[in-house]
Formats: sequence, C-alpha cells, structure tokens
Amino acid sequence: MPQDLVDLRSDTVTRPTPEMRRAMAEAEVGDDGYGEDPTVNRLEEELAARLGKPAALFVPSGTMANQVALRVLTQPGTAVVAGRRQHIVAYELGAGARNASVQFHMVDDARGTVAPRDVVWARLAADHHQPTVSAVCVENTHMAAGGAPWAISDLRAVQAAAAGLAVHMDGARLFNAEVATGVPAAAMAAAATTVSCCLSKGLCAPVGSLLAGPADVVEEGRIERKRLGGTMRQAGVVAAAGLVALASMVERLAEDHARARRLAEAVAGRWPDAGVDPGAVRTNVVVFEPPSVDEVLEHLRAEGVLAGTIAPGVVRLVTHRDVDDDGVERAVAALAAAP
Repeated sequence: MPQDLVDLRSDTVTRPTPEMRRAMAEAEVGDDGYGEDPTVNRLEEELAARLGKPAALFVPSGTMANQVALRVLTQPGTAVVAGRRQHIVAYELGAGARNASVQFHMVDDARGTVAPRDVVWARLAADHHQPTVSAVCVENTHMAAGGAPWAISDLRAVQAAAAGLAVHMDGARLFNAEVATGVPAAAMAAAATTVSCCLSKGLCAPVGSLLAGPADVVEEGRIERKRLGGTMRQAGVVAAAGLVALASMVERLAEDHARARRLAEAVAGRWPDAGVDPGAVRTNVVVFEPPSVDEVLEHLRAEGVLAGTIAPGVVRLVTHRDVDDDGVERAVAALAAAP
C-alpha cells in the first residue's frame, strides 16, 4: 500500500509500532499447544485480569474468538439472540450455523443495542413451539451503528433479561468503549459470561484476539480452538506485540475518536441526509449513506483516500493510529469536494 494514501477502510490496516517489532524479535517462546509459551501465557493472564475474568485464550482472530464462544456456550439446534447487524451475525459468513449448528434470533439493533424486552420475548417463545434460546450476544462497540458504545446500565439490563443464560460480548473494540465512556472494560465485561477482544484493530498489534471468561469455559475453548485450527505453537512472537498494545495503545484511542468526529462533521456538511450526527460519533467509526456509493468511493480514491462499505449503499470510515491529523484533513477536503 503506497504510504501517501489515507487508508480509512478499517483499523485492521494498522502496522505494528517499532516497540512492538522489538518485542516480537526478542520474545521468549515455547509451544502454546502444550501451554508452554510464556509470552502467550502472560498475555492471556494480563487480558483476563484487565477484564476481571478468571482466564483468557489467545486466538488468531476475532471471528475465531466469537466462534469458539458459540461452540462452548450453546447447543446445536438452539437459537442465539443477537442484533441483526452484529459482526457475529452479518460479517462472519454464516459461521455460527456452520461451526456451532445454531441459528440466530435476530432483533433490532439500529442504535447499536439489544432491547431487554426482545431477549425476554425470545426466551418465552420457546414455550410456543419456537427454538430454545441458549445464549445472547452483544457487540461493544457496535461497528455497524457507527462504533456506538454500550451504556453499562443497558448491558446489565440485557444480562438480567437473559435470566441466567450465557451472554457473549463481542468486544473487538471494547477498549474504544472504555475510552469513550470512561467505564472500565472490566465493569462492562462483568455483564457477560465471555468477552472477545481484538488486539489488531485500534491497538495496532499485527494479529490476534482473546476470549476471556470462566476458567472451565476457557479450558473447553482451548479444545474448540484446536478443532478450528487455531493453535499457533510458538505464538509468543505475536503475543509480545499484544502485550505492548495493552500497555501503550489504549489511552491513545481518544485521538482516533476525535479524528472520527472531524470526519463525521465533514460527512454531515456534505450530505446532511446521509444519516450522520457528529455528536453521536463517540469512537472511531463513521457510517453513512451517500446518494451514490460508487461515485464517492471512486472520487475519494482519486484524491488518495481509501474508504470501504459494510452493506449496500453504506460507506464506512475508520480512524486509527496510522492516520494522523494531516491525513484526516486530506480526507475532509476530499469529502467536501465529493460528487
């Protein structure tokens, strides 16, 4: 990718920092399949402690973390309550049905949250010839809703509505939620049985996610990780970057949030009816619906700005460490001149 492009397609395009590269080169490693990689073990312990969970499991991707959670929390033939635009529903290529033999009971999540009443309805529907619900999923932050973070009260309300059923939190951008709301990640994680967390988005690590939860659930997750081909052997090389990410990349997410609001202002100024309220953009994702997606993307690329789509007619811009203030201003100028 040419260095002069402003790449706003995703925060997954971030490159590891010099400190991460040094840590990777010097990482102490062992065979993680035998539980003998000290750097992986330290990463799992640190993330678990940070989320207030007894244990955590290092996996190659956020999708695998979510899929492992489904395999250990649910039973084949049951339903999982989730927002229809959540990543686990819409952006994992039907993996829940393939890997866990579950179906999703999809509910409205236009604002990024799941209504407790919808969870209760789905549970009660089992008494009326509908599938039994085995788990509830939430996404924090909710990407398709413009990176919306959950309020802690709303998370607790969904937990209560689940009435003892497992709750999985797709927390790929959980630390964005922590920075945006001021609520510690552990407090939000307390409302869920398991929590996935991505290191390779705004935290800039080159690869990896973790699944945190009860020790017995995580131990079962290790078996499912192996079944899915996710045991990475001398994975301390990449886990070392994850440790740096947790130590030094969280607080700086506020910079990404401020830059996203700047982009949101530009989008709202150019297309007032595109569905963007700059005041509601609290993290690093801007989602909007311009009159002609293809024309906008082509124009932005011609101006050296890369953007992406997440649905028909829906454009996404995502800020991250590798796009500085100058890059954002280039994008703002390109948006202002868009057809």
